[in-house]
Amino acid sequence: MPNPATTPAEPLEVDQSALVEGPGYRITVLTSRLLRLEFQEDGVFTDAPTQLVRRRRFPVPEFTVTHTEEGLDLWTEDLHLRYDRKPFSPAGLSVSMRRRAQGSHRTTWHYGDPAYGPHGRGNLGGTARTLDDVDGAVDLEPGLLSENGYAVVDDSHSLLLAPDGWVSRRPAPGEDLYFFGYGRDYTAALKDYFALTGPSPLLPRWALGNWWSRYHRYSADDYLALMDRFREAGIPFSVAVLDMDWHLVDIDPALGSGWTGYTWNTELFPDPAAFLRELHERGLRVTLNVHPADGVRSHEAAYADVARDLGLDPETGLGVPFDITSRAFVDAYFKHLHHPHEDIGVDFWWLDWQSGSNTRVPGLDPLWMLNHVHYRDSARKGRRPLTFSRYAGLGSHRYPIGFSGDAVTSWASLDFQPYFTATAANAGYFWWSHDIGGHLGGIKDNELAARWYQLGVFSPINRLHSSSSPFNSKEPWRFGSEAQRVMTRYLRLRHRLVPYLYSAMWRSHTEGKAPVQPMYHRHPRSAEAYEVPNQYMFGPDLLVAPITTPADRSTHHARTSAWLPQGTWYDFFDGRRYDGGRVLNLHRDLEAMPVLAAAGSIIPLASESSADAGEVPGSLLLKVFPGADGACTLVEDDGSDAPERQETVFSLRWAQGESEAAPASAVLTVAPPAGPGVLTRRALALDIMGAEEIAQASSTGAEGDESHPVITAGETSVRVDLGDLDLSAGLELRLDGVRLRTGDQHERIFRILDQAEIEYDLKSRVMDLVTGLDELALLSALHTLDLPGNLQGVLVEVVTATTTPRRG
Repeated sequence: MPNPATTPAEPLEVDQSALVEGPGYRITVLTSRLLRLEFQEDGVFTDAPTQLVRRRRFPVPEFTVTHTEEGLDLWTEDLHLRYDRKPFSPAGLSVSMRRRAQGSHRTTWHYGDPAYGPHGRGNLGGTARTLDDVDGAVDLEPGLLSENGYAVVDDSHSLLLAPDGWVSRRPAPGEDLYFFGYGRDYTAALKDYFALTGPSPLLPRWALGNWWSRYHRYSADDYLALMDRFREAGIPFSVAVLDMDWHLVDIDPALGSGWTGYTWNTELFPDPAAFLRELHERGLRVTLNVHPADGVRSHEAAYADVARDLGLDPETGLGVPFDITSRAFVDAYFKHLHHPHEDIGVDFWWLDWQSGSNTRVPGLDPLWMLNHVHYRDSARKGRRPLTFSRYAGLGSHRYPIGFSGDAVTSWASLDFQPYFTATAANAGYFWWSHDIGGHLGGIKDNELAARWYQLGVFSPINRLHSSSSPFNSKEPWRFGSEAQRVMTRYLRLRHRLVPYLYSAMWRSHTEGKAPVQPMYHRHPRSAEAYEVPNQYMFGPDLLVAPITTPADRSTHHARTSAWLPQGTWYDFFDGRRYDGGRVLNLHRDLEAMPVLAAAGSIIPLASESSADAGEVPGSLLLKVFPGADGACTLVEDDGSDAPERQETVFSLRWAQGESEAAPASAVLTVAPPAGPGVLTRRALALDIMGAEEIAQASSTGAEGDESHPVITAGETSVRVDLGDLDLSAGLELRLDGVRLRTGDQHERIFRILDQAEIEYDLKSRVMDLVTGLDELALLSALHTLDLPGNLQGVLVEVVTATTTPRRG
């Protein structure tokens, strides 16, 4: 499966029947909802790939064109273009939607219209280059999706790509626009965007585990000792990040700043190869931070080799300037400054800031070019390519992973990050990595840190990071026993989630569906989906509404507003059921965060958090949310740069009893695993969430042999352990006498009251009401009480969730 970011860029074919052209203009009908609009005074158009566009040959849709003295009209099934055949102008070029987007009164785009209309409405937003020094929110660039149903991408100023991947200027200035007119069909808009620009790539599996990062002057012994302490505490990591102090930073001031460097500081790392080998033996992959802007100075170990390669005399001691537009410099840059480090164990590079904004090639962003050449080079020797760098505009999705920058440590910053991460999907940019816990400034707040860790676990990339302050490091044991317990629990969960998230990544790669999606991607015609900006879908099945504000001090519960689509939803952690089709407030103490799964969902987890996140797990736990039919596809591969898809499909058939309270039955089917090299022997267990009893379980395997798995009832689920299995011919598991929990409302309310720091008499009064009244009377009685803090909301959530099983 070749990667379009690393393969040579060939001239792009365009079906001539898709073109409408005349003196100075050309219109390409790519789909019935996607048009390319070009104007060149000299009539010389480009068909070469650009920094953004990698493919322009689509199946040609039906369309008609009518020419008049005033201009031309072009109709597709979905669009009507009017054009006066002159240089583009608001009066002379417009495109109208033939189907009005629901909720929008605007149906026509005129050339030059801003993406954001009055009061910032219209475009749903994309992402931003950086969160450096941000305390709260920033403005977002436009994305590809709009409440008005259309968006325009201007590719007029991007450079052309030669077959060897190098850039060149366009032959002449002109207009090169892409009109996306997809209405509320956001999934199709993104799918066609990726068809035009190249898919979101596959990351190495280990990149989805926990990353440890800190701007700190570690020595080799310090760093290894810390990794060992994490392991002893049962806190798993898969990526070790070394910030800039791995290289020489205290250099002669006459040479400039020490931010740029490529030479190991051997006082701290006397044997770099041995240090990297030790990290690999601990199951960690390694990235080093580099700031390339200051070029190569005479103190660098590789200086003489770089200078000679560029025809310079190293005896002069003159610095070699950073020039990303020079092929000779780029060749020497990789050959002498990066490949030797990779040869001793560096797995990928963290390309940090300070690359400037200009180059010798007008219009070429040095950051984009760094990302481009680094990503291509990282694929050498058959490796799966990976960079860790800054966002450089549309098309950056081909060069993951993104580093969002040094945000301020505050509740405001935390509150912005769920929206920022999910909305980036509107620009096709899926793989943001934030400084989890905040980078600089702010105050130490154990609750804030724990909530940020929870968000990190349900983020595309989970990288803990902090500034060089001795007071601002992110080891869980620095935040008090309660926060430490919560942080440890969630970091372990992240590694167990890798099978689920890796499958979601394959979905992103093949279908263009983000691992973190705003709710309106799934529910574009539901007004409520646009009113919960911090809520998102994590992978195909998990709804996440992060806690981003402090807890009430009397109840120790924090609140977030959420919208649950129609159906029955389960709390991912404790199996609590909720009726959907409504907006409600969710409350959680520090141990929990609102993560829900719809009835019928099956979430594959690794059984052990301590296993190498980069390896396909040999033991799986399926979290099954009962009450409806459902399925999940576990996708894996061999980790190579050109992997072939391996998949195992799990499906659930649910049969409710004669009444909603009667026992149910279910059948879980495991299809024969498919794909070259797929793992067929696994240990398998299920947690039936929200269940309190399963009377009997029996499984039928490849040879028709029947077995009886071990059933164990727990507080939040019933475990069904099937043991080690040969799944090569599939499996069928039958569960009979499944009873869901119905009577734990009083128990939940008692725990809430017991935890609350309020008057004992008030606790007793509330509990008496809970015991003696039905639901409606209880809600009315609670409303008459002067309950402190958010206690009324906490109790109302429990009372109005779901108390009896619902049909799927």
